[in-house]
Amino acid sequence: MILQFFKKNTLFGFIFLSLSTHSYVFAQSGIEQQESRFFDNVRFGGSLGLSFSEDVFSGFLAPKAIYDFNQMTSAGLGLAGSYTNADNYTAHSFSGSIIGLFRPITNIQLSSEFEENYVSRSWELEGANKKDSYWYPALFLDAGYTTGPVTVGIRYDVLYDDQKSIYGSALMPFISVYF
Repeated sequence: MILQFFKKNTLFGFIFLSLSTHSYVFAQSGIEQQESRFFDNVRFGGSLGLSFSEDVFSGFLAPKAIYDFNQMTSAGLGLAGSYTNADNYTAHSFSGSIIGLFRPITNIQLSSEFEENYVSRSWELEGANKKDSYWYPALFLDAGYTTGPVTVGIRYDVLYDDQKSIYGSALMPFISVYF
């Protein structure tokens, strides 16, 4: 019945079809604009860190993606890999993290990052080789100076355990870059 009406009234059918298509196109355009606006607020980058203590070297590389809610707050996710080498001891880890950033002043960044690490380590003790693998959490509190896309600062692991952590110390400098 409706098709017969449109066949008889082709002008009305054409107008109806045009309006329906027009509304669909604008609805799709609105979805694309929302997606575009979301990714306009996403920055990609990461961190690089090195830690030195007596006879210990630690380093990490951590690619991350963060979403800027506004000029002061951001949150995101990250992945990380790290390596530690000391006399008769090596360890590596892989982790995922949740990040929160706060910029109370234009060039100052305060942040926290919860990291869950999978650790694999090996060492030689009294002539015997030992290996160990386990999960280890880290909670970093960071403070840094930001200029452009670069933040340079210091981070502290409040859950640091010198028996399980693969980092040389609880305190380590970092450099983060986000584009």
